[in-house]
Amino acid sequence: MQLSAYTKEFKQNLQIAFPIMLGQLGHVMVGFADNSMVGRLGAAPLAAVSLGNSLIFIALSIGIGFSFAITPLVAEADGVKDTNRGRSVFQHGLIMCTVNGVLLFLLILLAKPILYHLDQPKEVVDLSLPYIDIVAFSLLPLMIFQAFKQFGDGLSQTKYAMYATLVANVVNVLFNYLLIYGVWIFPRLELEGAAIGTLISRFFMLGMIYYILRRQKKFAPFFTKLQRPLDRKVFKQLFSLGFPTALQMFFEVAIFTASVFLAGTLGTNAQAANQVALNLASMTFMVAVGIGVTSTIRVGNQKGLKNFKELRRIALSTFLLVFVIEAVFAVGFILLKDFLPTLYIDDNTIVISVAAQLLIIAALFQLSDGMQVVILGALRGLQDVKTPTLICFIAYWVVGFPISFYLGKEDMYGSMGIWYGLLAGLSVSAILLYFRFNYLSKKLISDGSIKGLV
Repeated sequence: MQLSAYTKEFKQNLQIAFPIMLGQLGHVMVGFADNSMVGRLGAAPLAAVSLGNSLIFIALSIGIGFSFAITPLVAEADGVKDTNRGRSVFQHGLIMCTVNGVLLFLLILLAKPILYHLDQPKEVVDLSLPYIDIVAFSLLPLMIFQAFKQFGDGLSQTKYAMYATLVANVVNVLFNYLLIYGVWIFPRLELEGAAIGTLISRFFMLGMIYYILRRQKKFAPFFTKLQRPLDRKVFKQLFSLGFPTALQMFFEVAIFTASVFLAGTLGTNAQAANQVALNLASMTFMVAVGIGVTSTIRVGNQKGLKNFKELRRIALSTFLLVFVIEAVFAVGFILLKDFLPTLYIDDNTIVISVAAQLLIIAALFQLSDGMQVVILGALRGLQDVKTPTLICFIAYWVVGFPISFYLGKEDMYGSMGIWYGLLAGLSVSAILLYFRFNYLSKKLISDGSIKGLV
């Protein structure tokens, strides 16, 4: 098949993906705002935000993973114009996400004492605990927001979540500025101020997306009275898709979180540098996430129509698109490695120097990181989640983590060694997931169906 058969899909892929990219970047920009403003307070507060967010992100990955189950099911229903099915998935998914938000908040509160037993600097742990309490509570509005977002994404209406996220990001930056530094009538709360800014912005984001969707005619049929009695089969299907997806995200986020803990054993400066590089890599990763969700939506549509040749062609077009974009980011990281860390902290040459070294490795795994998340999106559109979950576990925890643990010791390669493990895990994941998609898509074309994917 000629290259143009794939590149001609770039426009539609980007039309769907662009709002998702901006929305996801909005989430990361909340972290960027926290990090850059807190970084002006010193290396220890920046390391505390890193440590606190590492715990939050583990819980967040689980909640978002469950919410991702909503998108392929709604997309499949939308492909065949089954409004009743889409409404049922949305309403049950909203309940699931609300319950998850409460459970994750409680889980984080119970897990906080673990931080004192992970060989982290005590001053960093002490600073992080009040920050964690507040940001953990913000998971409740964020999880409910995710239900609305994934529902809208499933209907290919991706711009509304983007609007809510970007405006909420402005709200976050404003309250960060006022509360971290104590501007005007507001008290100087430093790290707690950053956390309160995040909390306020997430409640604002939830209120805004609810208001927008309720006023759109396309969404009116889905906002009818809650279906009663609730259907266990729908919850079961959401769980069968959501739980493995949550594990996939957990395995990946957990290895990046492990990198934070491993960096913490090397000292405050190493942990701060690790946070800078991670936050920058997260921004480019969110662009790939947008294309990954696009792959889920478009593959899910074609699965509903049972048009499997188109399904494969469209999925491959998303793989090619993310490869091109991530290659550009990789070059940018290499060229700007000495400048980008100064956006976070400008008075610590050790942190800047170590972060610049890590960005070289981050540039190398841009391609594999982007590819693996988009291929996962395509497999999610096929509702294939069990085998990809096993692949993620093997790639990150059988291959990646042992390398990070061994090479990340102070007498080995230190921070660079930790990131060599990340590079290895992401690369193995991308390769194995591609083999999985290639096998399933060809089998769908030849056989017409694949049973027992989820």
